[in-house]
Formats: sequence, structure tokens, C-alpha cells
Amino acid sequence: MMDVAGRLEMSKPHASDQHAYQPGGYVPVVQISTDGFAAYPEAVDLAFGPYVKFGTIVKEYRNSNMIYTPGEMVGTHRQGRRGIAKGQERTICTSHIERLNCTQRVFMKRLNRLTLCFSKKLENLEAAFAMFAAYYDYCWRTRKPGKSGQKRPTAMMAGIADHIWTFDELFAAVMSCTRS
Repeated sequence: MMDVAGRLEMSKPHASDQHAYQPGGYVPVVQISTDGFAAYPEAVDLAFGPYVKFGTIVKEYRNSNMIYTPGEMVGTHRQGRRGIAKGQERTICTSHIERLNCTQRVFMKRLNRLTLCFSKKLENLEAAFAMFAAYYDYCWRTRKPGKSGQKRPTAMMAGIADHIWTFDELFAAVMSCTRS
């Protein structure tokens, strides 16, 4: 959590605090949704303090009695922990990161379950993730939200890139960064 918080631009000290007798409050920088793992609330609090909207979602399953067989999800329990008011619990969702994890497992075979086909060197894992992230963000065409059929890389949707990169362009950019 500290690593994630360190990558975000936080408010300047006193920018949103109460000071000079003016009513104020903390302006959230990000919303984080997690599962019910007991260590998350403290970790989020230590990393983000009052500058976060935070909630947990616990999914309830049944009929998952065999290993590697999916159970049937029968319900969810959402709880706003910080900055999420009553009636806003539907914004607590882990589906986006679950979808990204699935995409990573599909495209990086080293992450498939029950596989033996990967190097255990940390440097190789870091390089594989960096290459996947760069390709996914600059070359992979994802659907633009609300525009069915209009596919653009996430870097274009974020305004970082102005066109869909080819793999050769990506490779040249990476190589120019490693040479300098």
C-alpha cells in the first residue's frame, strides 16, 4: 500500500485541512476496494490516511467442494470503511482488478496455475510484467467505455499517447530508454 500511495500525487499539507478558521475537510485522492483480508484496513490507513475512500467487499459462495471447481456466488456484503456514505456501497467493487489479473494470467503463461514453465529469477518476472504493462497500455486495443466497437489502448484513453503503437515502436522506445 505504501508503494501505491507513493506513486500518487497527494494533496499538499494543509491544502484540504481545516485551517485559518475555515471549515474544511480531507479531499480523497483515490478509492480503494478490497476483499475482507484483515490486514487491509490498517495498511490502507497507514498508507493513505484520510485521503482515501475505502471499502471492503466479501463474496459468499456455495457448492465449491472440489478443488479448482468454481463455486456459485450467492451474495456479497459491501461495507464502507472510510469516506463511503450510506447508499454509495455499490461503488465498492473488485471486478476491475480481478479482470486485469485474469488478463495477465492469460497473456503471461508464467502466471498460469499449475505451471512449471517460468524462470524464478525476480529480474525476469519484473521484465515480463513491465513488457506486458507497456504492451497492454500502448498497443493492446481495449474498448473505450460507453463506445461499443471503438477500440483504443489505455494510454490513448488517458491522453498519454496520440496513436496506437506498434510493437516495433514500443521496442524502440524501451531500447532508447535503456541506452541512456
